[in-house]
Amino acid sequence: MEDTISSQEDIVEGVTDHVARIQAEWQAERPDVDTSPQGVIGRLHRIANQLTGELTLLYAKYGLSEGEFDVLAALRRAGSPYERAPGEIALHTMVTTGAVTKRVDRLEAAGLVRRRRSDDDGRGRVVRLTPAGRRLIDKAFAAHMANEKRLLEPLTAAQRAQLESILTAWLAHLEPPD
Repeated sequence: MEDTISSQEDIVEGVTDHVARIQAEWQAERPDVDTSPQGVIGRLHRIANQLTGELTLLYAKYGLSEGEFDVLAALRRAGSPYERAPGEIALHTMVTTGAVTKRVDRLEAAGLVRRRRSDDDGRGRVVRLTPAGRRLIDKAFAAHMANEKRLLEPLTAAQRAQLESILTAWLAHLEPPD
């Protein structure tokens, strides 16, 4: 990484952002504390907040919350017949089964999913996309990918690839493997 980017100025020459100002204030008040981690973590946090706002605006155009989009996407990714058990949906959306239940309740009321008894276990339930749910998630997902592409436009292809590689390596240390 050091041989590719020699300094912060190589990335954003002359830019002083919110995080840099916070670091400078801390440096003046606590020169004994290394604030360099804040340069990465603070910026990632601010970027994540900005991205979440941009993504949820798009979901709202389709009448969905972020969580509802996630449930529909998890069902669509399952392939035909586009169904999963609530526990499986929870695994694919990183939320609790209780949160899945609330999301599914709303999606079912909107006619986007349907619950049925599991063929394997009469006590269990399975959630399936309806044709209307499939049409909606297909449209919303295409728009979502176009939106994410737009959000990445300020970066070159090489920067995107480098960032993806770095984030993949870091995430592997922070998150248990699947």
